[in-house]
Amino acid sequence: MDWAGPINLGRRWRGPWALSKIVEAVAVVFFLVVGFSIFMSMGRPKTLSQIALSHPGHCNFPAIFNFGDSNSDTGGKSAAFSRLLSPNGDTFFGKPSGRYCDGQVVIDFIAEKLGLPYLSAYLDSIGTNFRHGANFATAGSTIQPVDAKIFEMGFSPISLDIQLSQFEQFKARIIELYKEGRSSYVESSLPRPEDFSKALYTLDIGQNDLHGGFSSMTEKQVLALIPNIINQVAQAVEKLYQLGARSFWIHNTGPIGCLPFAVIYYPPKPENMDQSGCVKSHNEVAKEFNRQLQERVSRLRVQLPDSILTYVDIFSAKYTLISEAKKLGFTNPHGYCCGHIGDYSVECGKKAMVNGTEVTGASCSNPSVYISWDGVHYSHAANKWIANQILNGSLSNPPIPITDACHNPVNS
Repeated sequence: MDWAGPINLGRRWRGPWALSKIVEAVAVVFFLVVGFSIFMSMGRPKTLSQIALSHPGHCNFPAIFNFGDSNSDTGGKSAAFSRLLSPNGDTFFGKPSGRYCDGQVVIDFIAEKLGLPYLSAYLDSIGTNFRHGANFATAGSTIQPVDAKIFEMGFSPISLDIQLSQFEQFKARIIELYKEGRSSYVESSLPRPEDFSKALYTLDIGQNDLHGGFSSMTEKQVLALIPNIINQVAQAVEKLYQLGARSFWIHNTGPIGCLPFAVIYYPPKPENMDQSGCVKSHNEVAKEFNRQLQERVSRLRVQLPDSILTYVDIFSAKYTLISEAKKLGFTNPHGYCCGHIGDYSVECGKKAMVNGTEVTGASCSNPSVYISWDGVHYSHAANKWIANQILNGSLSNPPIPITDACHNPVNS
């Protein structure tokens, strides 16, 4: 038959009976195709983006698992070594809470935004509940595995690789407990096995790697270390992905050159001071770290199918706060509220002998007007302002709020 030629409608027409048969045949084929499609879709697990598309709206994360340093520690170092003392925690909790802050840190505001309880530190054995996640961050932690040199500088031995090992064991033991049989303790205090793939995985770490570098090598040498440090972040994300993680919320590092500690110990010469009074070269190193981190996160999106990786520019939020401090109701951004740094050093909440006199690292009278709590860590008021800038997605890539961080915006 010549399919390109004209069709003889009169010769092909066979009346109403023939038409009804054609309609019936088309209907049968249609229903067979639809049925087969439904059958095949039932046999395949849905991808995260398909789940997001079929269930539009907020993600309803059942848990958060956090990895990091003192910027997000909620009691890990305090439980493992020596307890943080008052006035740490006093502004919000009314007592020490294991946080290097007078109140909440950013991970607390993340939990609030997602409607979840504050995260218990994995290392804390007293009064903890892991039903909605766990916090593996400890103050002083680095991305790089700790060696003798890093440890002697005072950093935590619980580096990112150790935190991942802790998480892996945590998950394995929980699955074992559920297999052994549910109990009231298991159901009320531990996440469900299925929660691990639906949880949000947050990372906020890297500041100590740069700080340790500045104290022991040249800025050029610190820059040369960054690719290896970023590789280790990528390996951590890949490891978590292998363990079932799919939704990631990854903070870059902050403007380390603006910390009062940096301005005091590395006083910038005029040519190395930016318009906000910060150590310009230190911030440039932090920006290069962030540039490489963002580029690597983009590559991981391609490398890890069905992952949702959100890169969060917390550097910009913190730098805006510092550069516009007075406009936003804060005092001198290079001042701090608790302890003393300079000609003599007294840590916040601790005591020291200075010229034969006992000196206490006490709090100022009004912490709410200070950006820095103790010269290194941000105050409760500052953390609250910073959280408000990042949780709506305006500083994220892709630009999605944290409540939707399980969605792939390309497919939604």
